[in-house]
Amino acid sequence: MSLPYVGVVVPAYNEESRLSKTLTRLKEYLDSTGWDWRVLVVSDGSEDRTVAIATEHSQRDPRITVTHYTPNRGKGCAVRTGMLELEAEWLLLCDADLATPIEEVETLLGLGVPIAIGSRALDRTRITHRQPWWREFAGRAFNAVLRMLALPDLKDTQCGFKLFSGEAAKRVFSLCKMNGFSYDFEALMIARSLGYRIAEVPVAWSHQEGSKVSLIRDGIRMLWDLVKLRVSLPGRIRAARQGNS
Repeated sequence: MSLPYVGVVVPAYNEESRLSKTLTRLKEYLDSTGWDWRVLVVSDGSEDRTVAIATEHSQRDPRITVTHYTPNRGKGCAVRTGMLELEAEWLLLCDADLATPIEEVETLLGLGVPIAIGSRALDRTRITHRQPWWREFAGRAFNAVLRMLALPDLKDTQCGFKLFSGEAAKRVFSLCKMNGFSYDFEALMIARSLGYRIAEVPVAWSHQEGSKVSLIRDGIRMLWDLVKLRVSLPGRIRAARQGNS
């Protein structure tokens, strides 16, 4: 049996205020493409109506499904869960706020590479609503450190719009361990270590209110996670290769 062409993973934590609009837009767009598609909402311990809303959409269209677990474990856990559960030729990570319009998936698919990531840094004229200056400054500073220590050719690893081939997604996310916001660069560092080509392309983006990221708490944690990955990742990759040999 052939796999769906595109699967969309939507991590969600207490997203009752915008999830219905997002799922409606995803269905509207994906239906217009003629693709065989699926959408999986992964509720990361949500305590509001996130699961109920996703379930309502699933009852109207069974191509939309929901996975829910408790307690809240972090966005990285939700992304990993979705990428390993959903089966499709291509798997798109898409934030619940649709900060990047779903239409941009065509740009990523058109590259035909195993991993394509949306970037705000390559063409900032495509940002229609900017973050507060302190968030943008912190993001640029962190990416500078990340480029220096791990991924020198990628200018924006944290944009929540990333496309993986089904094969690459399974290999990469089966090795991921970070439950928090460090999942972005962890997955890309693993992908690079496994030899996957990663293309970074500019996408439209608009800041949406309601970010769950704490600049101080999560920023410190991400820096510490980066240091730990620099030390531990080579051994993890060696073990994975030996296990596959």
